[in-house]
Amino acid sequence: MADSGRLLEGQTAFITGAGRGIGRAVAEAFAAQGCAIAVAARTRTEVETVASNIRNRGGKAVAINCDVTNPEQVQQSINEAHDALGAINILVNNAGVAIFKPFHQLSSDEWQQTMDVNLNGAFYCTQAVLPGMMQRRSGRIINISSVAGVKPIDQQSAYCASKHALNAMSKVLAMELREFGIAVHAVCPGGVTTRLADEAMPERDKEDWMTPEDIAHACLFLASQSARATTDEVIVRRFGSVPIGG
Repeated sequence: MADSGRLLEGQTAFITGAGRGIGRAVAEAFAAQGCAIAVAARTRTEVETVASNIRNRGGKAVAINCDVTNPEQVQQSINEAHDALGAINILVNNAGVAIFKPFHQLSSDEWQQTMDVNLNGAFYCTQAVLPGMMQRRSGRIINISSVAGVKPIDQQSAYCASKHALNAMSKVLAMELREFGIAVHAVCPGGVTTRLADEAMPERDKEDWMTPEDIAHACLFLASQSARATTDEVIVRRFGSVPIGG
């Protein structure tokens, strides 16, 4: 591997929910550091735009249409990425959905959708990349969680439950996979200015909220971390907010 000074030179990342928001910012940040990117999401026009932008800047990227709630489609997408870009070194489970309302008003379909996307999607994608990572005895999995995964938040019962579960899964995986040289991390952002946040909380003043690029910076730190060290969980909160647990 040539020493170009770029942190992720020669590596390949599969990023879900990468058509916009945090996923797009992570894809662009990783590509700028020499990483080839499989830009995966349900909306083809969005992933094609992101992949095209990366290629126009001299990077390597492929657009992949993928519904993370469909395990067969996930496996096909991982195979497609491998065929186009080579072995997947980094998985970023970013695809997410947020439905905020009082618990007694949640429908069973809304509850199930939240679990299917936020938790089961990460499960399917992780299982799809693990055989290759385990065989190579190296890899990195970054799960985009939320501060809702470390504390309760009013009217976010389904979202909190899915993110708490994602954090727990991340920690167990970190234990189980260390013998294979695979690192697993959870990133827990507070308020970020994304379309998902706008749709879930249209009434909130977001003037002091973080940008997707702020979260991408944290992901880049994890993706480029030394093999001698690891970070289980990164909480990234708004500067003006109260420290978690404070």
